[in-house]
Amino acid sequence: MARVLVPLPDTDFDPTETAVPWRLLREAGHEVEFATEAGRVPRCDPLLLTGVVFGKLGADPPAIADYRAMQASAEFVAPLRWIDIVPSRYDALLLPGGHAPGMKQYLGSVLLQGRIVEFASLRRPIAAICHGVLLLARARDPSTGLSVLHGRRSTCLPKYMEKLAYGLSFWKLGRYYRTYDAYVEEEVRESLARASDFVRGPLTLGRRGSEHDDGGAFACEDGNYISARWPGDAYLFGRKLIARLPPA
Repeated sequence: MARVLVPLPDTDFDPTETAVPWRLLREAGHEVEFATEAGRVPRCDPLLLTGVVFGKLGADPPAIADYRAMQASAEFVAPLRWIDIVPSRYDALLLPGGHAPGMKQYLGSVLLQGRIVEFASLRRPIAAICHGVLLLARARDPSTGLSVLHGRRSTCLPKYMEKLAYGLSFWKLGRYYRTYDAYVEEEVRESLARASDFVRGPLTLGRRGSEHDDGGAFACEDGNYISARWPGDAYLFGRKLIARLPPA
């Protein structure tokens, strides 16, 4: 059995990118531990449970069911504090995404970035999806000043997806889909060693992977590092991480 750490902000994380891998990991016999800044029980972005615009752009019903089950789990209601994270206790690190304002607590945490640098030095599996890849881009080795992504191949939320979501919703929600002035892809690209190390994946306009169909889903693999683009990749992303863990 492997132990997987999932840090989260207090609010606004993506329910699909968190709960789908959580369920898959638990079903495979692995243990998941959550951590928030002060040990508060986290809450996902509520708009993703109801639909962002006219009931659309939110989580699918199976992912919502996974989130409700995760909410009731013993590990979710008793998270660690970020300061108490000891990277060597874990066999893998999973970094979910999300784009609403509450994510800045997590994406901008210098403390979390430091723990990620420690974890990366262990050369154990790391999986990051969507905005979660920003944490890796910002986690810099103090001895070199380089991101832990430097020398790695990676994907993340592609710029065209971020622009499309913003374009569909700005009239109602303003900058809801623009977490930062820079696009996620732009910042991740800057952290890589070469332009060719960024892997956008196939063009995807709405089609999502599911429990039994990876059509439309994509994950970038580079050794013990797995990255994915958006909630539509969550099932494939979770399975790729499980494939790198010791059998339960």
